Amino acid sequence: MADISRIAAGALFLTSGTLHFARPELFRQIVPPALPNPAALVAISGAAEIAGAVGLWWAPVRRPAALGLIALLVAVFPANCYMAFDHARFASVAPAWMLFARLPMQPVLMAWMWSLR
Repeated sequence: MADISRIAAGALFLTSGTLHFARPELFRQIVPPALPNPAALVAISGAAEIAGAVGLWWAPVRRPAALGLIALLVAVFPANCYMAFDHARFASVAPAWMLFARLPMQPVLMAWMWSLR
């Protein structure tokens, strides 16, 4: 079961990280205005997601990869809050209920990564 969980988590983060490069405009718009250089932040977070995904699949680096993904989830939480609390701006991305539903999912994802380390 742990192998399936690692494969699934890796696939989730690999897909999300790849989308940072395939559709960067989607991710740039959710960077809170107070943060500098949205393009760089999107590229860095996308690369971190891809690296973390691959790391979950490679036993020698699984622990740091899982911990790195937890740190990444903490780092992107302000963007998720920005989207939820300014949901009218992101109505074309997702309905407000979905944006708010993402917020409690962050700790769930963190706990999942913690279990994979």
